[in-house]
Amino acid sequence: MKRAPGRGPLSTAVGIVLLALMLFPVYWMVNASLQPAGNTLRGGWFPHPPDFGGYAVALREQGGNLVTSLLVSLGSVALSLGLAAPAAHALARFSLRGTRLVLLGVLVTQMVPGIVVANALYGAYADLGLLNSYLGLVLADSTSGVPFAIVVLHAFMRTIPGEIIDAARVDGAGRLRVFRSVVLPLSTNALVTAAVFTFLFSWGDFLFALTLTTTPSVRPVTLGVYQYLGAHTDQWNAVMATSVLASLPAVLLLAVSQRFVTSGATEGALR
Repeated sequence: MKRAPGRGPLSTAVGIVLLALMLFPVYWMVNASLQPAGNTLRGGWFPHPPDFGGYAVALREQGGNLVTSLLVSLGSVALSLGLAAPAAHALARFSLRGTRLVLLGVLVTQMVPGIVVANALYGAYADLGLLNSYLGLVLADSTSGVPFAIVVLHAFMRTIPGEIIDAARVDGAGRLRVFRSVVLPLSTNALVTAAVFTFLFSWGDFLFALTLTTTPSVRPVTLGVYQYLGAHTDQWNAVMATSVLASLPAVLLLAVSQRFVTSGATEGALR
């Protein structure tokens, strides 16, 4: 067997340069968050000594917004998986007419511009009293999470061997028991993948937050940072500290679930 050609020094150097370019904004964000209050352009390349005053200000003024984003994101994940998992199982396992048409419709919903959905939801929410509410933001963010989760879960569930499900049915398990005790455990990687991306969609949402919230009582951190810039442009350390805190949940989630995400994204295509 021929060995794969090794990477030369030039390829390694190019990779390091590209990685440095991509990570530079992250470095500058962390560096600026540890500088004293004022113009960060006057700060050094390394904070010496580091000043954590920006984090104190960020936690005091943006802590509630971080909690709001966390609650909305978790709620969106729960609702999206609760709707998408049985829908994907039905589309993958049952012989239904129009399955391909339904999947096409799910994909088409992903192409609708977010501003169109936000404007439509604003009028409906005003009539239903869902403006400035956690439930309203959860439902809005789920409009992106549910279609994506259906596509991911369907691609995986259709690869589950039918013999496993038939064996469970022979042992006396009903359809609901098969779904809960057989299909869902086998789809762990796909479920985690859908949950991670749904969480990231909701955590990084700005459009729905800007359109559907008008008071500080329910304000995600993305909208908090946006309004924070206009009010505290002289405290860039606090702004950057808020950005660092807002990035941590996504970074930690991806670090913990990387193995599941990689498997969930590839198993459906490889089986």
